[in-house]
Order: sequence, then C-alpha cells, then structure tokens
Amino acid sequence: MIEVWAPRVDRVRLRRPALEDVDLSLHDGGWWRVDVALDDGDEYGFVLDDADTARPDPRSRRQPRGVHDLSAVFDPGAHEWRDASWTGRPLAGGVIYELHIGTFTTEGTLDAAIGRLDHLVDLGVTFVEVLPVNAFNGVHNWGYDGVLWYAVHEVYGGPAAYQRFVDACHARGLAVIQDVVHNHLGPSGNYLPEFGPYLRDAERNTWGSSIDLDEPEVRRYIVDNALMWLRDHHVDGLRLDAVHALKDSSEKHILQEIAEEVDALSAHLGRPLTLIAESDLNDARLVTAREASGYGLTAQWDDDYHHALHVALTAETTGYYADFAPLSALAKVATRGFFHDGTWSSFRGREHGHPIDPRIPTSRLVTFGQDHDQIGNRAAGDRLSQSLDEGGLAIAAVLTVLTPFTPMLFMGEEWAASTPWQFFTSHPEPELGRATAEGRIAEFAAMGWDRSVVPDPQDPETFLRSKLDWEERQGGRHARIHALYRSLIALRARIPALTDPSFASLDASADARGVFRLRRGGLEIIANFAQSPARVETDADLDVLLDTHHRTTLVRGPRGGTLEVPERAAVVLG
Repeated sequence: MIEVWAPRVDRVRLRRPALEDVDLSLHDGGWWRVDVALDDGDEYGFVLDDADTARPDPRSRRQPRGVHDLSAVFDPGAHEWRDASWTGRPLAGGVIYELHIGTFTTEGTLDAAIGRLDHLVDLGVTFVEVLPVNAFNGVHNWGYDGVLWYAVHEVYGGPAAYQRFVDACHARGLAVIQDVVHNHLGPSGNYLPEFGPYLRDAERNTWGSSIDLDEPEVRRYIVDNALMWLRDHHVDGLRLDAVHALKDSSEKHILQEIAEEVDALSAHLGRPLTLIAESDLNDARLVTAREASGYGLTAQWDDDYHHALHVALTAETTGYYADFAPLSALAKVATRGFFHDGTWSSFRGREHGHPIDPRIPTSRLVTFGQDHDQIGNRAAGDRLSQSLDEGGLAIAAVLTVLTPFTPMLFMGEEWAASTPWQFFTSHPEPELGRATAEGRIAEFAAMGWDRSVVPDPQDPETFLRSKLDWEERQGGRHARIHALYRSLIALRARIPALTDPSFASLDASADARGVFRLRRGGLEIIANFAQSPARVETDADLDVLLDTHHRTTLVRGPRGGTLEVPERAAVVLG
C-alpha cells in the first residue's frame, strides 16, 4: 500500500521510472492511497494535480539523487543488526561528543566515521551526538536546512550506512544521539507545503515560516519521525533543535507528546531513550517530570554555562556576553544552572528565565565550553584553540569535563584542533547561494567585523577548512591537551562525587584576583584565570588529584593547607 497525506490537492498520481502513472484514491482526512507494492530500492514520487514533475514522498527514507528528485524505498529491517546485547545508557553520568559527519573525517561519510570511533572509546566519552543527517539540498551543509526529515543525506552514505554507523557505535559501547530539526524547513527542496498545511505562512521564526502545530497530521509527522530514528535506526536519543521556535498553544505541548511516546517505546524496547532539548527559554519545565507539570524530557542545553566560561577565558564581553562579565557569573551558573533565572538580560532588553528547582538532578543540564553553534556562528568560525594559551585551554578542559552537569565536547576540542569550524553551504541555485553569502557577510559587517575575515559559506574551501586534521594530534600542545582530556574523563568516571547530580552538594565562589573555586562532595576544583600565581587556603586533608601545570605546591599546616596555584592553571583536590 502506497499512501501520502495531501489535503491541498485534487489529484495524486504515483510515478515510477519506465512505468505508467497510477492514480491514488482519496480517503478520509486528506490521505491518498493506492494498492501498489514497491520493493527495496524502487524509485517513486507523487505528481500533484496537473503538474508534470513528480515530488518526493514527504516521508521518504532515501533520496538517491537529492531532494528534488524521486524517492527510493528503503527497508529498515534489511540490516542484520549485531547489537542484540546492547542495553543502552542512561544520560546521567555520561559524557557527550558532538560531531558533524561531513567534517569529522577527510572522506566525510558515515563509514569513514566508523574508522574513528576507537579514538572516542579511548577518550572515554559515552555518547556520540551527530549533527543533523536529514536530507538537504546540495552536497555539504551543517544539516539544519533539511527538507526531508525521514531520509539520511545520500552523500553521507544514506540510511544503510547510518544503520552501520549506529551498529558500530553500539559494538564499542557508545550510545548515539541524533540531532533533529522540527522547527523549520530549509529554503530549497521544501515541497511539503504543496501537499498540505505543514507551515504557518503568517507566522515566522528565525529561519522561515513556523511549523503548523495546530494541524494534527503535522504533529503526527513530527512524532513519527522521532520514533523512526529510535526504533528503525536503533538510536539511543534525540537532540531536539531550538524547541523555543516550536509555537504550540495546544493543551498538550508537542514536546510532551514526543516524550510520552518515546517513554512508551523505551518501555517496549527495554532500554533508556534520551531526549535533549536545545532551548533559549531558561525554563526547567522542559526537564521537569510530567507528574510535576513538566514535559518530562531527559535534559536541555544550558548556554549560560558556556557564556560564563567563555567570558572568563577570553574576556570577550560584546553582545550577549556582556551580562557574564564578572567571574561571579561562573560561580552562579555552576551552582544554580542558569545565570538568567528571572534576571535582567541586557541583550534581550527584558527579564529572562526562571529559577531551577534544586530538587531537579544537575545531570538534566548539558553544558559545554565549545559547540557547533558557539564556534560556527563566530565571524571566522574560530575555536578557543585559536585564541587561548595552553593554560587557558587546560582550564577550559577542566571546567568542561568536571562540570556539575552533563558535559559535552565538540569534535577536535579534545586535542585543541587548529582547524576552524565555519558556516558552510552548497546551495546549487546561484541566487540562493549568493543571497546566503551576502547575508552572512553583511550580518557580521554590521557588527563591526572586517568583511575580509568572514568566509564565504558557498566557497568549497570554507567547508574543506572545517575538516579535522587528525594527524596533528600526535605532537606538542595537541598531544598534551588530548592527554588532559583523557585524564579528566577517567577522573570523572572514577570519583562518585563528580557525577553526583545533587544541586545541594555544590558551592562555588569567585574573587577579584580571578580565582574560581567549586566544591562538591569533598572535592574542590580551583581555577586561576589570572596571569599571575595565586595563593589559596584549603583543607589540610585534601590531596592534589590533578594539576594542569604540574607545579602546584600544597603546604600543610596545623590549621589547614596553603596552595600556590600557577597562573592560568587548574587544580583538582580530593
């Protein structure tokens, strides 16, 4: 049976290569159906009304020749899975590694990424978070311009390669989180509105028309997509992109609807399934249990932690960084989760956010020192490694990995990769490509940036520059930073206090010298952001567990200890 939801048209025909078109019949609710059998790999599309060109299936699993061409049948059950013994991983206590398939390896494919998974196992991370792989127009892209959410980008290897990748991750003990975008559709290849009211034309968000969440079939389209990744591709969790752009006034929010159905699937499969929201709202309702009137998601990203850490490391205070200028901002986010928890946001020009109930586990916030957005949305796509000294990079590592929350790394961060990660596109339409490039350059020029330092996103070299250079891991500060990340992740796994999800166990302070102190469960992390050594008083019974400079001195006295912390260094005591 072939079916498609298309309430906006009066006629639908099934098109297959070298065969006559076949008319579908209209059924209740705007669904069109025809009793035709297609085999794995068969190509097909739908011709709407009196058009000449076929459109891809809105639920297409594969697009062999891109998003403007025919779809192809993909049998998700054909793969011989080898992960029968895989029982999944809970997010609490885990470490996430964010990567982009196209730039993670030279080849830029899912199969090539498999060849680098042992590096992640050796590093000690437990979750691999993959930037969007849904089908988009062009060859390379961040993935957030997807237009066919059920298909895997063919250049990456398509859905069969995706299943091989997930299987390989599970064989190595790595859980997989897939980044999905349900808040907008990309600018090219977006044919869904020809079929039905997927979009609200009168309401827009940052990226285009809003998704019409008043339409039940559109909601079903989103929920079914979430379940597909988890069920058919054995994925362990989803990162839900920019959920603040999901405008939903329904009695039951779409996020709660997704969470309820994912929880039901988790119970059936017998393994934990994780939902992580990216949200700009600073509202813990997303991760509050449903019995406490929340949505019941597993976790949400916490940009405030990034902002506070970034300002402490770089002293950048432009734009939204301005409110995070005092080091006390880092102490606040380290103990309360959000900096803006009802406070005035100068960037937004209003009060923003809500306090987090301290009974909520700290593991429900995902924090990071770098991620794809905070690097790629800088004018030149520069990483911390391109501006910080080795001491600063070491402090960043300590406070990223030993965060009180769930830590996330961005690919290459673990060896201070020298390659940038820039904004790149490959729109084949000249006008769209030109508009994208000119808009990007003009945006940063308006903020005072020299136009010459803003890379052209349509230039293939922008994409190629963003690929990791795996050979550089072996020497100098790259090797030292890599060793530090490995030691920190191992330390986090070894000491229970470092994964204790209790807000009550946290205490932090910051002083005018640039010394930040975080205490949790009998451990203390001290970071000296200053360019000069700092002497601090501490408990006499604590030992140095980790020292980023290997020259911190601890002198014990009858009433306590005195610690001499070098400039731009971090120490862990326990």
